[in-house]
Amino acid sequence: MNGGKLLILFLYFISSNANSIHRRFEYKYSFKPPYLAQKDSTVPFFEVGGNAIASSESIRVAPSLRSQKGAVWTKAKTNFDWWEVDIAFRISGRGRIGADGLAFWYTTEKGDYNGEVFGSSDRWNGLGLFFDSFDNDNKHNNPYIMAVINDGNRKFDHQNDGINQALAGCLRDFRNKPFPTRAKIEYYNNVLTVLFHSGMTNNEQDYEMCLRAENVVLPKFGHFGLSAATGGLADDHDVFHLLTTSLWAPGTLDAIGQVPQQDNDKISQEYQEYQQKLDKQKEEYKKEHPEEQKDDMEDWFESDNQRELRQIWQAQTQTAEILRELSRKLDEVLGRQERTLSLISVSGNQIQTGGAQQPQGGQQPPVYTGSTGDSIRRQEVDNIINTQNILVQSMRDLKTQANDLNQRVEMLITNQKQGGSQGGGYDIQGLITEMRDGLNQVKLSVHGVQTKINQPQQLTSCPDAKCLGMTPFLIAIVVHLLILLGYNMYKDAKGNQSKKFY
Repeated sequence: MNGGKLLILFLYFISSNANSIHRRFEYKYSFKPPYLAQKDSTVPFFEVGGNAIASSESIRVAPSLRSQKGAVWTKAKTNFDWWEVDIAFRISGRGRIGADGLAFWYTTEKGDYNGEVFGSSDRWNGLGLFFDSFDNDNKHNNPYIMAVINDGNRKFDHQNDGINQALAGCLRDFRNKPFPTRAKIEYYNNVLTVLFHSGMTNNEQDYEMCLRAENVVLPKFGHFGLSAATGGLADDHDVFHLLTTSLWAPGTLDAIGQVPQQDNDKISQEYQEYQQKLDKQKEEYKKEHPEEQKDDMEDWFESDNQRELRQIWQAQTQTAEILRELSRKLDEVLGRQERTLSLISVSGNQIQTGGAQQPQGGQQPPVYTGSTGDSIRRQEVDNIINTQNILVQSMRDLKTQANDLNQRVEMLITNQKQGGSQGGGYDIQGLITEMRDGLNQVKLSVHGVQTKINQPQQLTSCPDAKCLGMTPFLIAIVVHLLILLGYNMYKDAKGNQSKKFY
């Protein structure tokens, strides 16, 4: 089962990345632990204001005190059109409900640090994604996540929680979760997508769709920001990281991120000189310390080919374990089939000895009929056993292939270790490709065998000759007994009348 899943995930990874967009991490628009804040409590490339507190592990945008407001803004505007932001945060408090909430911003100008909308400005030009935890309109629709687009002229509708101004949203509970909640905001080709992680599991990829809106036009360049506020009720609003990735269409990032040829040649030359200097120092050290040559540091590391061969060997070992597990399950199925066949044979013999008619030449053998009226014939059981035998033979062939693959991998690893002293006459890349193809064939065969096992066995239909069921057979016996009983009573009555006549 695990081998089939690995194969499916591998094929999905290849297909999904065939024409994928280019991604580049933007460190000037990101922060993450450890050492998130410096000794003076400042965050590199960010401005922290209001009641926000920065530490080495997180930024507490608003503490769990009444009427607290804080914000964090990037110092520089973006220089890319499309982006993806990953936020990990935790909103926690002792109250049954919280207030007011957390906000993510993408605006042309930095907002206030003590504003009316979740600690930021009431009017903004760009995107505001609000994690609202207080129900102002008393409609029992909080905690709520919503996206609001503003051109800088509209004022946020506090009384109705901005529901009439929202572009889209979703009802999700993000307070007091065992793990940090996360949100992934993507803006690409004028499509805004928000994925949400509920924080109920420790799996970082356990996202679900919150909202998706098309034809969304945001300002070309802007600032990223986070803000939070508390009111009469209070929660701690902690943000653990904000990771920004710029998105580029295929072919556009090459020209932007390309290093000039002159600088590239200079860096390559410096690297070669450093490598030669390092090798010279290593040789001098070996000459000065001949007794320590056995403890070469290079033995502690593995090359790219060794790592790739080790990964292939691990995958092959896992496949062999799956094959052994499948073989064990097949043996259990065969044992159950044999026990079922013996029970059917015993039941058939009991029916025959109980007065059932013996089959004549060309007729079907007697069958066992259960309480539901469905009959199981010997021919059907034979078909099931033949199918299981075919599967067992297939599993044996797969075991043979896996063992062969294991021996070849071990031979390659041995030759790789000895290649340094013997000169290495092997085509490593060709052998690795061949091993990959063999491993993929084994995984495909395992997936086919699993599909056959999971498919229900098709029972052959009853032949044209009518099958005698247990219920009709019992009814016929009862009718015959009633007839015999009536005949005996009639005969006794006649005998009594004859005795009275004499």
